[in-house]
Amino acid sequence: MSRDRPTAAFALSLIGGIFIIIGSLVTALVTVLFGGVLMLIPFVGGLGALIIVFGIIGLVFGIITLIGATMINSGDPSKVRTGSILVLIFSILSLLTGGGFIIGFILALIGSILGLTWKPSEKPRYESLPPPPP
Repeated sequence: MSRDRPTAAFALSLIGGIFIIIGSLVTALVTVLFGGVLMLIPFVGGLGALIIVFGIIGLVFGIITLIGATMINSGDPSKVRTGSILVLIFSILSLLTGGGFIIGFILALIGSILGLTWKPSEKPRYESLPPPPP
């Protein structure tokens, strides 16, 4: 028996969270690789460390977005709503750290909106049984 789940909301939130994580890792790694160059420029030495911190914060935002996406996949209406709110908040916050090349932000935002508007289908809880034989 298949359960009713917001599959599109889950998929978009998951892909958006992955993009946010990848974008944050790329930001942090590029800064680590080219951080030595920044140290040579006067008055900009601490900028490399600040960008690495933003990369780490973005990584945390992406992980929380993935947690929200797994909550959306549960199919339980209260967990779907909570997961959608998590994805919405942390996808918006991910804009501060690059938003996963912006496409991660957009996908996670659409996924969270789909999760918030999702309603489980109305299925009868008990199927009617045929009348007993005489």
